[in-house]
Amino acid sequence: MKKSLKAVGVILLAVLILAVVAVAIDIFADHALKAGIEVAATKTLNVGVSAEEVDFSIMRGKLGISNLLINNPPGYQHDKLLELKDAQIEVNVKSLLGDNVSIRKIKLDGVNVILEQRGVTSNNLQDVIKTISDKRKAKGESKRGGKKLHIDNLEISNITVKAKLLPVPGRADTITLKLDPIVMTDLGSDNKLDMAELSGRILLAIARGVANKGTGVLPKEMTGAMKLTLSKTIGLGKTATEGGKKILKEGKDSGKELIEGFKGLLKKPGKEKE
Repeated sequence: MKKSLKAVGVILLAVLILAVVAVAIDIFADHALKAGIEVAATKTLNVGVSAEEVDFSIMRGKLGISNLLINNPPGYQHDKLLELKDAQIEVNVKSLLGDNVSIRKIKLDGVNVILEQRGVTSNNLQDVIKTISDKRKAKGESKRGGKKLHIDNLEISNITVKAKLLPVPGRADTITLKLDPIVMTDLGSDNKLDMAELSGRILLAIARGVANKGTGVLPKEMTGAMKLTLSKTIGLGKTATEGGKKILKEGKDSGKELIEGFKGLLKKPGKEKE
């Protein structure tokens, strides 16, 4: 009887230890991914990026991000450019160990943009897009490294844009726009899509939505400048729809190891072999 009780006690202790270890791994993984996301996004966009919470489930292949904030470039009045309430990502976990990461779905819900005008032909959103585009061109196709992404479906919903305009007598200084949902499909079929380019495509899609919805509502100099930026950086675009209409130019398109694979996805490539 004593031996049986002792065996039961050992089993319970082992289960308890495993539970504690599992929780510790989850906490460590989430913390590491949160830091990785913030650092990688900051380097990509060249502005500060922070997230309130990151939750990654290895078994289900799901990543959740809550309250992601993107700061404004220097020289603007407001601190924030964009706030994302919730992001849900479904990934093929095994693919994290390879060079090509297969993502089944990305759903971005609750996007609040503060579009701030500076001067006649400049605003914060197009400044960030231009930074991504310039980096992409400077690096060149042949020198891009890191993991490549294949994304089956990307959806952006509940997009609100508050446009802060230059003060003009008799005109409101803030105009609010509600954008239609944006959907992109079959991204990365050309094996060239990385985190930087994905960020560019998302911001481009939002900018195109602003240019479309803002026509006749926002000042012509603002929508005209954004359309010019879009025409110069449209190479970042793929198949995308807003409210069912195509809005971008179409083109062809173990536990610790898995965590490291996901962290590798978020890292910017270091020095690469020529």
